[in-house]
Amino acid sequence: MYNILALLIYARILSPSSKKSSLAYMQEMLGVDLPNLHDIYRALSLLSERKEELVSASYHHSINVKPRDTRILYYDCTNFYFEIEAAEDMKQYGVSKEHRPNPIIQMGLFMDANGLPLSFTLFDGNKNEQPSMKPLEKEIMRDFHLSDFVVCTDAGLSSNQNRKYNSFSNRHFITTQSIKKLKKNLKDWALDPSGWQKPNDKTQYNLNELNLETDDSIYYKIRPINENDLEQNLFVTFSPKYLRYQRQIRQGQIDRAIKQANSKQKNKRNNPNDPGRFIKEKHFTKEGEKANQVQYLIDKERIKKEEMFDGFYGICTDLEASPLELIKINKNRWEIERCFREMKTEFQVRPVYVRREDRIKSHFLVCFLALLVFRLFKQEIPGYSSYESIKTLRQFNLAEISAGDYIPIFQRTDLTDKIHDSFGFRLDRELITQKYFKKFINRPKKRKSTQKIEHGKSPRKPNK
Repeated sequence: MYNILALLIYARILSPSSKKSSLAYMQEMLGVDLPNLHDIYRALSLLSERKEELVSASYHHSINVKPRDTRILYYDCTNFYFEIEAAEDMKQYGVSKEHRPNPIIQMGLFMDANGLPLSFTLFDGNKNEQPSMKPLEKEIMRDFHLSDFVVCTDAGLSSNQNRKYNSFSNRHFITTQSIKKLKKNLKDWALDPSGWQKPNDKTQYNLNELNLETDDSIYYKIRPINENDLEQNLFVTFSPKYLRYQRQIRQGQIDRAIKQANSKQKNKRNNPNDPGRFIKEKHFTKEGEKANQVQYLIDKERIKKEEMFDGFYGICTDLEASPLELIKINKNRWEIERCFREMKTEFQVRPVYVRREDRIKSHFLVCFLALLVFRLFKQEIPGYSSYESIKTLRQFNLAEISAGDYIPIFQRTDLTDKIHDSFGFRLDRELITQKYFKKFINRPKKRKSTQKIEHGKSPRKPNK
């Protein structure tokens, strides 16, 4: 079963596809014990029963490869669609992140401060994502023996219940706080141009006196608040650079809105970033009768209201930390979005083709472990995009010229050299003999049997 799991991880990284296509790809791998399709599906049913055990083992074994910084844990959710019409079991109609009309399944993912995935959970596509965090967090504390950490989430997961749960013992929380949704007195305080500071600078600044076109500093203010019987700090930052970025994006949306209005179209969708939100309708008639004529105008008041919040960013936390530390912790939250993007693009996790619930869970288990393996690999070879790294791994091909002897048929690059140097082997030799090939391909098998699920970290297994 573990041998099949390792092969599925290899195939998900190197040639993501259906299980049947993955089996066809495995036939091109060297030095593997090839299963049949029936064994793969049977293994998927068995693997789903051992999800918690395998995820816990992957964490403990990964520590031997790279240090895991679990002082800060990041949590976020996404969803994946199925190309089916009828909802069933966990596959339910919900708000798709990709705006698709298909049934979806949702995933919650914990990531450590080093950008390595920690654990995941799956839940129905039509359920609220906020209750998904607490059970998975309990699972992590139990199986990973963690108790002292800070949980960082976005606003969508920052329910009062989740905040209170992570404000006890040695746990803390940092969560995004929408400035727009603050109470009036707090909103007025956050937007007040006076009373701002820079990190490590006690000088008081007024935002109205800044040069917004050239200033790249970050300003902040902080105050204690009590919301729903929970003592916490409201930390607000202002960045002229972020303001310029937001206004540049909005100006592009306004330009598209003007084109829509001139063509007498609105096309407003349920999307907060759709240009149609800047178009308002004016109904009129020359005769004073029923107003059945429509004029489309740019809503300048809407634009002005949005501009009020440009450059501002808020978080709530019960953590006593310096402004620089809070900014740094929250800034790294984008890494979990990159994890989701890598799963959806590089590993092609969706659409999901398996239908049985146990096999669906195993499919995501394979994808999670593939993500962990790939991210461990990327930390060994930093400085390259996910696309470039994956593309290079997929081009590590060999051609057999005689029984057991191979020659490389890939282009040597700086990245291939770094991979060879980091992992201690060479595939760019003039001739790769069977003796040399066995020397490095069997190296992972020397580890303890309990580590078999983790030996898939090596991307070195080439194709013919």
